[in-house]
Amino acid sequence: MSAAPLVGYSSSGSEDEAEAEAGIRARSETGGRRCDQSPLLSQRLPVPDSVLHMFPGTKEGPEDDSAKYGGRVRTFPHERGNWATHVYVPYEAREDFLDLLDMLLLHAQTYTPRLVRMEAFHLSLSQSVVLRHHWILPFVQALKDRVASIQRTFVGLEVTSGHAQFLDLVSEVDKVMEEFDLTTFYQDPSFHISLAWCVGDARLQLEGQCLQELQEIVDEFEDSEMLLRVHAEQIRCKSGNKFFSMPLK
Repeated sequence: MSAAPLVGYSSSGSEDEAEAEAGIRARSETGGRRCDQSPLLSQRLPVPDSVLHMFPGTKEGPEDDSAKYGGRVRTFPHERGNWATHVYVPYEAREDFLDLLDMLLLHAQTYTPRLVRMEAFHLSLSQSVVLRHHWILPFVQALKDRVASIQRTFVGLEVTSGHAQFLDLVSEVDKVMEEFDLTTFYQDPSFHISLAWCVGDARLQLEGQCLQELQEIVDEFEDSEMLLRVHAEQIRCKSGNKFFSMPLK
């Protein structure tokens, strides 16, 4: 039996995640003005430089610098008190896996030189959503209650077995999302572990011959079938800079 299939995909306008990754956009609120209101009063006046210079390092708001993140752009605007949140199954990469990944990346870069290896590996169970800070602990507790009875399973780069079990996990996560009026996961999801990413849509370069050649590298790699399996013992929830783990039975 061949190892897990490789797939090329682009973000759905939200992933990273350019994510990975999936996200939702915060609603923007625009207020109208009365007919008798002066246009000047409805505009935000700039802060004079003389005032700004009184407080070095102080900014009117956070500045997103995509150059710091390899060209990736935030999928929803930063707002104080909002915490980007994501539920996933972690994958702890072993040395053999990284060796295989290096071979795949080197070959894929002959088609798309701007590909960059992922720094960490996971299998998403939710989109990226926005939580208010005071919702984090209740949200995590609701997740723990929902997944407490879910059995562990095995996955590869793209799930070829255990798909039904992951749908069960997503179903429980979606119920928590609905409790907090948040976006649920995709319909008919394809579960996968992202290996590399690049800015922009590179599907035309990667699909077809490139993916076929990458699949041959995987199939010929020693013990690739066992190497590309992971024993999922927990799911994690990342909210801002906080991490929460929930064991699976």
